[in-house]
Amino acid sequence: MKHFELKGQVREAGNKATIKAFRKQGLVPCNLYGNGVQGTLFTVTEKELNALINTPASYIVDLVLSNGTKQTAIVHELQFHPVADNCLHVDFLAVNEEKPVAIKVPVTISGHAVGVQKGGKFVKRERELRISAMMKDLPDSVNIDITELEIGKVIVAGDLHYDNISILTPKDTIMCGVKATRASSK
Repeated sequence: MKHFELKGQVREAGNKATIKAFRKQGLVPCNLYGNGVQGTLFTVTEKELNALINTPASYIVDLVLSNGTKQTAIVHELQFHPVADNCLHVDFLAVNEEKPVAIKVPVTISGHAVGVQKGGKFVKRERELRISAMMKDLPDSVNIDITELEIGKVIVAGDLHYDNISILTPKDTIMCGVKATRASSK
């Protein structure tokens, strides 16, 4: 999986006014916790953070904090402004090589469905798949081959199998399918 380096300024816990002042300066308050790491409060620039979150790709984040600490983490939770749609807060979860990492990865589709060639319409329902794997085994994306997909058939998360990866998405979640159309019923 690709890595993304993010620089952060360590900060003290503050009240609402302090947090509001950070946001006016173009900074986003963040937390780092988990995996035996002492909880750390810090800020990152909104511009740097947007390069990380405004993409369909998933990343392992290499945090470089102003106190000299370097930590590997993943984005755990994002909070957005309901109207302006800018990021208000980020929670990072510390990870390491010894424990499996649970993360959402993008889904890619390959092949030409038989059902589409017969006049059906291909529908992709999910863009991401939640998986768990050791850090060295994490893929940039997971591929679904739709070549054998007939009209009226679907592929659910339970149908997918990958080496060294556990799928955490519920097994009955429909990933994609081919719907019947008027052209296919003739």
